[in-house]
Amino acid sequence: MTTPVCTSASTAAVPASQGLVYPSFSAYVRHRRPVLLRTARSLTANPSDAEDLLQTALTKTYAAWERIEDHRALDGYVRRALLNTRTSQWRKRKVDEFACDELPEPEPVPGTADPAEQQALRDAMWRAITKLPARQRAMVVLRYYEDLSEAQTAEVLGVSVGTVKSAVSRALGKLREDAELGCVR
Repeated sequence: MTTPVCTSASTAAVPASQGLVYPSFSAYVRHRRPVLLRTARSLTANPSDAEDLLQTALTKTYAAWERIEDHRALDGYVRRALLNTRTSQWRKRKVDEFACDELPEPEPVPGTADPAEQQALRDAMWRAITKLPARQRAMVVLRYYEDLSEAQTAEVLGVSVGTVKSAVSRALGKLREDAELGCVR
């Protein structure tokens, strides 16, 4: 089992007999954490990244605790560890984007429609459906969007199958006459 690096780690995870190897480190972190976290936040754009950065720097400080001669200069040591760790992270970052003169556009696949045109058609269809009376709209949605049979639609709405057939037929006729959907015909 490993020893916690800072006091924010759960003390319940460490058996009472084991204790901390460097109690002075624990006291230092407890006392100076807010100031060091503020420094880490100034080095990163994200508060979560700042906490990770501070934790990494404190881990490095803990590993070198015996070698640090002047414990009065610990803030400087930890700040240097923060800066070096952040610089190292920055250098290791993966670059996924490259500058180019022209934007790469995928070649259109034959037989597929333009996604923008498909979305425009869906929007026009929903606008046309919302123009239908509520009962016809409910039947069209249940029949064609929910993919229910005529019998299931009739059961859900509490009407006869013949009513569903005639209402859906009239609704489809109105949709065929809708000016916005004229381009689909």
